Amino acid sequence: MLQKTHSIAGFISAEIVLIAQDINIFSLDTAGALLLGCLAGTLADVDKPGSTMAKVLFPLSALLHLLKIKHRTLTHSFIFLCLIVVLTMPLPPLYFWVFLTAYASHPLIDLLNERGVELFWPFSFKIRLLPKFIAIDTGSVSETVFRWLLLAVSLFIPLLHLFPQILQTHL
Repeated sequence: MLQKTHSIAGFISAEIVLIAQDINIFSLDTAGALLLGCLAGTLADVDKPGSTMAKVLFPLSALLHLLKIKHRTLTHSFIFLCLIVVLTMPLPPLYFWVFLTAYASHPLIDLLNERGVELFWPFSFKIRLLPKFIAIDTGSVSETVFRWLLLAVSLFIPLLHLFPQILQTHL
């Protein structure tokens, strides 16, 4: 998936954490959490040469390249997610949960891609959730549709939180 798709998924992750922790939507914490979600949602692509995260975090990207870590392996795995948990524990709870869920959204939506993800790296078998014929190929029309659906969800979530009666009257 493209960076903008992962960024929206990270944004949605942040929205969910904000609602779960009952944080005022019109606060600086909300603004920081949403920005963190957008960034953390794209972070796993630090292993992909040429990606924005690889350019921003060049020393880490270069190290992964020197270690011959391929795309959608280590940084998309459960092992790395556990490392992220340990490294982000000192953060305040709101930012810890936003970072963790936004980061986890990345390999989760990459599971919809036809190439799959090595979730159990260093074991080299790839997992994908959809059969190849309906999987979402990076940069394709289906990814654009998926991204627009994610964008709609990102707009719908705060509306449901601010106006819960909408959901109650229509169900």
